[in-house]
Amino acid sequence: MEREFIREACVIIFLKNREKPLLDRIKDDLKRKAKKTGEVSETNLSEVDLKFINGVKEKTAELNQNNVTRTKAYLDFYIKHQDIHWAFLAHMVSRNAGWNMTDLKGDFLTRILSKKERVDFFRLLERGNWLIFQDAYPQLIIYEESIKRNKPLFYLLPHLNISVFMETIWDQYWKVPNTNILTIALIINEQSYLEERVIQNPVYQKEVFNTLEFKLQDLFSFNHILFPYVKNRRVKLAGQTVHQFGSLNERILLGKRLYAILFQNKEAVKLTLEWAKNQPHTGSRKNYWPQLFNNINEGIPGFSYQLRLQSCKLRRGARRVYSPDLSSAWKDVNQQDAEQGDWFKDWKIISYLTENNETIDGEIENEYCKTLERFELAALAKKVISILD
Repeated sequence: MEREFIREACVIIFLKNREKPLLDRIKDDLKRKAKKTGEVSETNLSEVDLKFINGVKEKTAELNQNNVTRTKAYLDFYIKHQDIHWAFLAHMVSRNAGWNMTDLKGDFLTRILSKKERVDFFRLLERGNWLIFQDAYPQLIIYEESIKRNKPLFYLLPHLNISVFMETIWDQYWKVPNTNILTIALIINEQSYLEERVIQNPVYQKEVFNTLEFKLQDLFSFNHILFPYVKNRRVKLAGQTVHQFGSLNERILLGKRLYAILFQNKEAVKLTLEWAKNQPHTGSRKNYWPQLFNNINEGIPGFSYQLRLQSCKLRRGARRVYSPDLSSAWKDVNQQDAEQGDWFKDWKIISYLTENNETIDGEIENEYCKTLERFELAALAKKVISILD
C-alpha cells in the first residue's frame, strides 16, 4: 500500500509539472540551474562529445571570418530550419550591420568623421557582430545535431561558454516547441551577452559611445534597421529606428519589435525571404537600391561635392551615392577570444518573454529618405567648414 501511494504521488507531481505554464517551467529550471553555476568540467564528456564540440568550434570559426560570411550562414541555416525564426531575423539585422560598416567608407561619413573615428566605429560594429555569431551559431549547430540524433544535446552548451539561460530555453523548446519564446530568448541572450563585452567596455565607451558623432547619429536617427522586400516590382523598406543604443532594455524591446515586423504576417516574411534569397549580401546598399547607390565611386576627384538627393531620388544629372562592398572597404579582423563569464544573474529577465500582441507599424521608408537628405547636408556642411578652415 505504501509503495502504491508513493507511486501515485509521483505521478501526480509529474502531471502537475507537465501542466505548468511554459514560463513557470522556465523560471523553475533557471532557479534550479542558477544554484549550480560554477566551473564546467569536460571530464564527464565522452570522446564523441569532445570531438563534436571541437567540430562546432572549427565550423563556427570558419564562418565567422567577416560580416558577409556570418550573414550568409544565418540565412543558410534558416532555409534548412524555418522553425528557428531567430536565424532569419539575425540574417537581416546582420545585413544592416554590414551596411553600417561600409557606410564608414562611403560618400557621407568619410566627410563627417575623421579616419580614426571611422576605424573605431568599425571595430565596435565588427566586434559586436563577431561576438554574437560565435555565441549564437554553436547553438544552432547543436540544435541541428540534436535533430539528426533524435535526442537533445543542449547539455553541451555550457562547454561552449553559452549561458545557462539558453541551455534552459533550448531544453524547454525541445520538449514544447514555441518559436516566439525561443526567438525572444535569443534576442535577450545576444543583447545581454554584448552588454558587458561591448556596451560597457571602457575602450568603446571612451572611443565611440562618448563621442559627439555617436550622439549625433541618434539625433539624426541615422541608425535605421531596414528590411527590404519586393512588392509590385519595386523594392520597399520596412524596419525600425535605433534609439538609446546604450540601453539594454531598449535594445531588447527593439529586437522584439523587429521580430514582430518580420514575422507578424506570412506575407512580410515571405517577401523579405524571397528578396534575401535573390540578393546575396555584399555589404553595399546597392543591394537594395541600385538606382541610388553604387559600389563603384562615381565621384570625380577635385570636384566639390554637390547635393544629389531629393525624396530618395537622384537630382537631374547627379551621380549615385558611393556604397562600397565590404570586401573592398575593410580587411578581415583577427579577433581576440571572447571574454568568459555568464551574463545570466536573475531569473526575472524572463519577463521579456511575454509576447506583445500589438501590431507594429514597420513603415520606415519616408523617415529613412529624410535621414539620407539630412546626412547629405551634414556631409556638405562639414566639407565646407573644412575648406574654410
